[in-house]
Amino acid sequence: MSFRLRALALLMFIAVTATTATAWLTLRQATTQVWETASAEQDDIQQITTELRDYGTLHGTWHGLPETVRRLAEDTGQRIRITSDSDGSIVADSDIRAGHTPRRTGSGTPFLIDSRPDLQLPNHFGAAKITVTAIADYHTQTRYAACLTKAGIPIQTTADPLHGLPVVRTKPPARTGCVREAYPDARFVADAAAAEACRPSTEPGPCLRRLFEQRTNDVAPPRLQVRLGAVDDAPPTLAATPVIVVAAGVGTLVILSALILGRTVLRPVRALTQATRSLGSGDLGHRVPAAGRDEIAQLARAFNRMADSLQVSEERQRRLTGDIAHELRTPLANLRGYLEALRDGILTPTPDLLHALHGEAMLQQRIVDDLQDLALAEAGALTYHRTTIDLRELLHACHTAHAAQAAAAGITLEVRAEELVWAEGDHDRLRQALGNLVTNALRATPPGGTVTIALSRTAAHATIHVRDTGSGIPADHLPRLFDRFWRADPARGRTTGGSGLGLAITRQIITDHHGTITVDSTVGTGTTFTTTIPTQRMRPPHTAHDSQVSADHPARRNE
Repeated sequence: MSFRLRALALLMFIAVTATTATAWLTLRQATTQVWETASAEQDDIQQITTELRDYGTLHGTWHGLPETVRRLAEDTGQRIRITSDSDGSIVADSDIRAGHTPRRTGSGTPFLIDSRPDLQLPNHFGAAKITVTAIADYHTQTRYAACLTKAGIPIQTTADPLHGLPVVRTKPPARTGCVREAYPDARFVADAAAAEACRPSTEPGPCLRRLFEQRTNDVAPPRLQVRLGAVDDAPPTLAATPVIVVAAGVGTLVILSALILGRTVLRPVRALTQATRSLGSGDLGHRVPAAGRDEIAQLARAFNRMADSLQVSEERQRRLTGDIAHELRTPLANLRGYLEALRDGILTPTPDLLHALHGEAMLQQRIVDDLQDLALAEAGALTYHRTTIDLRELLHACHTAHAAQAAAAGITLEVRAEELVWAEGDHDRLRQALGNLVTNALRATPPGGTVTIALSRTAAHATIHVRDTGSGIPADHLPRLFDRFWRADPARGRTTGGSGLGLAITRQIITDHHGTITVDSTVGTGTTFTTTIPTQRMRPPHTAHDSQVSADHPARRNE
């Protein structure tokens, strides 16, 4: 049996059973239940009492209470009438709020609402001091909350850990004029004297709580009398015919809903099934419609995102394979030609020729090593030995390693690092990344130019700038500058332009150090690479030599 038929049969069974049981129970119990609901249920009383008390505690006034009473009447189905316990004036009436003529209330005993919170007192000599503080805080917070409420500003409170009273955290605009008024010193002294009078008592807790009630009467919202229900409501009766009609209508609606549900659910499921089969057979371009916001639409969008990701990964893998083949084809063909010429006796194996062949082989080894580093870095498997690093020493070490290359090219290589800056990271990997940037800058700078390595620091980050006075990079080339096997100058080959992987490796190393790298270039002026990594405030004493790296052992650099 198909899913649609099974779902339809199940829903029909549930609908018939539910409507039959509902009709029988309704005819049997409806009248009794209507009479019982005329009086307030204990749960309703508890809900109304709790919410009214919480309102007064939070707002410090009964201003705005009618809206809460209207909502409580809708939630509980009760008619609610609230009057002041002191003078009997009406504070709120759900009938008036609903626009009806007020009905007579029930004859039951009203219950009282006192919004003052229960004072939490410890069982030791500090209870008197806490009571005095609670009285002052209650006066201040209640007046402040009442002002905010009348100004229409939402109130946020937290409980004071000392005495458990609410503390208003809302900061209103200055235009409201609501401020926390200071509690008068004279009243504070009087409260303290009255609290001391409770000390000789064998049970100071009740005495202090009575004192709290007496001293807060002038600021606390007045106590309320709450009455529920109305005496002139005629309880409705439930006729059998309407119940049967409603039950039949419900059953029909459930069956129609089942048919619509089956059509709505199964159609996208079939589309997803077909798309999954196409994806499994290698058709990465297949997508499914994803309309709406329900779970099926979310599943369809997730499937499309997965297919997009697979397609992008496939294209990247295909492009990477082509790039690797392109990079290795020409040098390997050269090596093969020279080796065949040597084998056939066409060329004589002179030291210069062997040195050139060895250099070409090292270039290929370098590409392979760079690819391995990049693959490990992108997979998060590149090993880092993190220590505390002196970044100023790192810049000078990089300068020493590249000084000969710069001098041979007639380029001035300078370091600007006056401030001592510490960072957490792998010294060799950071030197490798910085070396890649310096090497590229030297290649791009003509004789007589300048390459500058500068170090600066902000509150939490160190910034390293590598600037050159070369030809610059066009703006449309900058977005692809960190792509693998991509060179801004097509005329630069592997011998003069590197493997095309150095910047990709550099970006990954900086990213793994929780840093960023950006580039800014102007054609005819030069290029600046800016690297930012987090710093440390100070160097731990036990890491005095952790970041030292010998100048005669430079880190391997990849361009």
